[in-house]
Amino acid sequence: MSSGRETAVELVQVLNPSGEIVGEPDPTLTNDLLLTMMKDMVKARLFDEWMLKIHPLGKASRYAPCEGQEASMVGSAHSVSENDWLFPTYREYPVALARGVPLTDIMHRMFANSKDPLKGHEITLYGDRRYRIVVGAGAVSLMAPVAVGMAMAASIRHEKDVFMLYIGEGATSKADFHEAINWAGVFKTPVVFFCQNNQWAISTPFERQTAAPNIAVKAKAYGIAGVRVDGNDVMAVYTACRNAVERARAGEGPSLVETVTYRMGPHTTADDPSRYRSEEEVARWRELDPLIRLRRYMTRNRLWSDEMERSLVDEFRAELRKATEEAFQTPPLTPSAIFEDVYAAPPWHLEEEMEELV
Repeated sequence: MSSGRETAVELVQVLNPSGEIVGEPDPTLTNDLLLTMMKDMVKARLFDEWMLKIHPLGKASRYAPCEGQEASMVGSAHSVSENDWLFPTYREYPVALARGVPLTDIMHRMFANSKDPLKGHEITLYGDRRYRIVVGAGAVSLMAPVAVGMAMAASIRHEKDVFMLYIGEGATSKADFHEAINWAGVFKTPVVFFCQNNQWAISTPFERQTAAPNIAVKAKAYGIAGVRVDGNDVMAVYTACRNAVERARAGEGPSLVETVTYRMGPHTTADDPSRYRSEEEVARWRELDPLIRLRRYMTRNRLWSDEMERSLVDEFRAELRKATEEAFQTPPLTPSAIFEDVYAAPPWHLEEEMEELV
């Protein structure tokens, strides 16, 4: 009898850690697109550093760092069209930036002020219909059935939209994930289940998350396509996601894309990762930094330079300071905002609570 552990899915890589092409990139991956993704990854790293810097001031909300996962986030964000829908978690602010969301909008959200589009609800998450980004929920995997439901509705209307759901490996242990991916497989809904396996679900290591050797292998049980890629290789991520997106758009059903990456920082600013993982482990993964990998390739091929990076760093840091100052100066939400956008017509008990509050 098979133990199941020997069932593996090959890890796909296009760009190795030395910045050398070792696989076949998607033909739509032009030099111009690579340049855009390089800039977006640098911005993601700078945004991460900035949020960790201003958080101790007590003005911004709890933050979930993204360092180490920039290639997974940016590569996936650029694989979809502007009409496709994204379902990010609390960590995917680089996805919103790559999507074109203004930095000021994100900072208003972080400060939960009177210009926060979500009015203080579901703090740390971002959503905006204008950019086809659906606000999620704090509970992991909760949006999986929603994404599948929206995708099924789009299929019934004969629309060509694709729906990309962002999850971590921890979410694959939840019932919502299994219900959603099973339904998606049966009805061939145009969903891409994009799983960033960053090795730690808060303090739970991957080997305690599942008996399977990886996440991608689970696709076989649901009868859908599954692929496992180097999550620190933006070319591999883009290529795998692009293929999954086009399969979905062509009516060929959902895919499960697992990116093998690493969360370099804490789970959130409320976490201390030194309590559950070693410095040696972090150091090993730091050698696989996705930004360094792409920088090596871009520099070697004269698509990037130190001067270009310094210019971008100076420019984006100035934008961060300006957006933060604007958010800081914006008046706070009124207490009554907590009752807004919950019910079309507030029930009697909420009306009483509002009267007491005001």
